[in-house]
Amino acid sequence: MQPLRFGILGAASIAPSALIKPARRSGGAAAVVAVAARDPERAQAFAAAQGIPRALGSYEALVADPEVDVVYNPLPNGLHGRWTLAALAAGKHVLCEKPFAANAEEAAEVAAVADASDRVVMEAFHYRYHPLTTRVAAIVESGELGTLTEVTSSFSAPIWKPGDIRYDPQLAGGAVMDVGCYPISLLRLLGGEPTTDDATALLTRRGVDRAMRARFTFPSGATGAMHCSMFSRSFVDIRAGVRGTDGRLAVLNPFVPQLGHRLAVRTTEGRRVEHLSRRPSYDFQLDAFVAAVRDGSAVPTGTGDAVANMAVIDDVYRAAGMDPRRPTL
Repeated sequence: MQPLRFGILGAASIAPSALIKPARRSGGAAAVVAVAARDPERAQAFAAAQGIPRALGSYEALVADPEVDVVYNPLPNGLHGRWTLAALAAGKHVLCEKPFAANAEEAAEVAAVADASDRVVMEAFHYRYHPLTTRVAAIVESGELGTLTEVTSSFSAPIWKPGDIRYDPQLAGGAVMDVGCYPISLLRLLGGEPTTDDATALLTRRGVDRAMRARFTFPSGATGAMHCSMFSRSFVDIRAGVRGTDGRLAVLNPFVPQLGHRLAVRTTEGRRVEHLSRRPSYDFQLDAFVAAVRDGSAVPTGTGDAVANMAVIDDVYRAAGMDPRRPTL
């Protein structure tokens, strides 16, 4: 079987770890065949550095390219919706970086088009495909911890350099969009669809959230809390915790577990520590995407999950007294 041929929109720094290297490790299941950038010279330099056969001078050219089966969309947040729709219109499958769109309304518009097609459209929450996430969800669902009472998660990482697109309000930037979407996704997985109770943001001078705290209530009555930061006193903090009436678990680094992780469980039966695969989460994600295209396998981060995640993101912004992000014009 011929490899699934991927084209990349933009010379994004995430692309090598998220797609290019996993494709090379896929045993011929996937191949990156083209990259496009608004600056043709940048596209050519990126292609040469990454060993990509072809560099194209526009996003339009890549989307229309008959030798591309899948469009990987790691563009700035405010452009995700527009170019996912363009790829669908050209008959391509789409692997779209998180967050799926600028807001829930745009996400629903994209989902409606995707669901009416026969194309696979997946939000690239790579951690959802790693065995660590599967194991954590299984422990919670098993009842080993008793009745769920609290779920917490945080993702803080220093991201601060002049001109970074993550701080550009015109590109739908912000801490919740860039890193907070991960804890929100995990809280939803473990606790169900929450109601946002309150949220507090730390803002840049341009009014973009550089950090956010939010509290939630789940349908069961359990509570939830999320903290995220790109620049605050919280330097590096990537973890999650679950409490129940009969025990608790704590996860160190649930979102990039290949860099090291630890799952600790304490119940009335005692305490144990588990470690799972160090295989990159991006490799598991690519396996799932290829299987969805080839075999019609279901994926956990399809359009329905993407819209639901964006809805919580929007609610967090509103609870903090802010407007949801907007698509880039």
